[in-house]
Amino acid sequence: NGLKLFNDAFGHAAGDEKLRKVARVLREECRADDIIARVGGDEFVILLPSTGEDHLEPMMERIIAAVSRERVENLPISASRGGATKTDPSESAEKILHRAEDQMYRRKIFDKSNYHSGLVKLILEALYSRLPTEEAHSKRVARLSEALGRVMELGQPKIDRLVSAAVMHDIGKIAVRGEVLEKKGQLDESEWEEVKRHPDVGYSILGSANEYNLLAEIVLAHHERWDGKGYPRGLKEEEIPLLSRVIAVAEAYDAMVSESSYREAMSREEAVAELRRCAGTQFDPAVVEALVEKVLGKGFLFD
Repeated sequence: NGLKLFNDAFGHAAGDEKLRKVARVLREECRADDIIARVGGDEFVILLPSTGEDHLEPMMERIIAAVSRERVENLPISASRGGATKTDPSESAEKILHRAEDQMYRRKIFDKSNYHSGLVKLILEALYSRLPTEEAHSKRVARLSEALGRVMELGQPKIDRLVSAAVMHDIGKIAVRGEVLEKKGQLDESEWEEVKRHPDVGYSILGSANEYNLLAEIVLAHHERWDGKGYPRGLKEEEIPLLSRVIAVAEAYDAMVSESSYREAMSREEAVAELRRCAGTQFDPAVVEALVEKVLGKGFLFD
């Protein structure tokens, strides 16, 4: 389960390692005369000669348990299984395979949803573990976004979604190398392109789990610009989701007033001046005005 999500988040080398570990488990758990084959990107088939229904179910459970003990990138592996037994000599092998696939896909719908929801949280924890400053940044952006949502009178359901998206807005950075994220000085062109992938990766990660589906579009668009010169899709003005526009302003302000590996923190006054300068080009002018006049102007402070 979740091989594409794993490839998006950690790269194809990590996905390949996941496949190798599953293949090793299958070899260890199966008998010498069992036939194991990879038949698709994320699917394996095992042919079990002279195996009745009473032995099939325990074997499948044993394999799933063994797979779940394996980890890649310190995250657990999940797999779904299905099986069928041929008892009628006239029944075709294709029909047996079809029955096994049906059972597997029914289980996969449930397993995949649960696994992806859990994996999103684990990916976020992995990002915070690798880059502790990111956790503090995300929490500050979420608090500032919530304050903006309230003064803009977005209503509680939208504010809840806004805060959740703000917490998750940089989850796609899990796919960016640590040395790039923490580099002192200017990024070169290839490094900048690597960083610019993080909204797309975040979209893939969040879009894979029903629980986070509504946040995916917000996270995808949080680096779009009011003038259409942002990324990844070059949206402009009202084409950009409102909650993405709010997070863009909140994130920019926090980045400016926080010290980083490549620059000193600006004063609050300098950051406000920069936001005003970029209102109408980089940022939605109404959101900038709300932040400056109704949030910062009312004494909003971080802990």
